[in-house]
Amino acid sequence: MKTIVLLITILCSSLLTAQSTTQTGVNITVTINNATNDNGTMLFGLHNIDTFMKTDAIQKQKSKIINGKASITFTNVTPGDYGVMVLHDENDNKKMDFELNGIPKEAYGMSNNPMSYGPPQFENAKFTVKNENLNLEIRL
Repeated sequence: MKTIVLLITILCSSLLTAQSTTQTGVNITVTINNATNDNGTMLFGLHNIDTFMKTDAIQKQKSKIINGKASITFTNVTPGDYGVMVLHDENDNKKMDFELNGIPKEAYGMSNNPMSYGPPQFENAKFTVKNENLNLEIRL
C-alpha cells in the first residue's frame, strides 16, 4: 500500500512539474545562409523597441558557422513586436568592430533584410509575434 501511495505521489509530482515547464510563447528560428566564411561565431539578439540598438537583447544566442550557414531558435517568445539583429563576429570578441571612418568591419543583418545606409532602425526590422512559430532568414 505504501508503494502505491508513493508511486501516485511521484506521478502527480511529475505531472505538476511538466505543466509548470510547458512553453507559453512561440519559437522563432533564425537562419543565416550567406556568411562569407566560417570564422568566429554568429551572434543573434532578439529585441523589442525598448532594447533595439540601446541595451542588451531580450534573448541572445550564438552559433557556429558551418559552410556559411548558422541557425538558432529563440524559445518561449510572448506575443508582441520584435526585431532580430545578427552579427558575424569573425574574431570572437563579442562586439562589432569598426573601421576608423565608422563603417562596420564585420557583416551584420536584421529581420526583414532592410537595405539601409545608416544606423539600423527598429521600424525596418520589426515583425509581429502572434501565436504561431516563426522561421526567419536573415541576409548579411
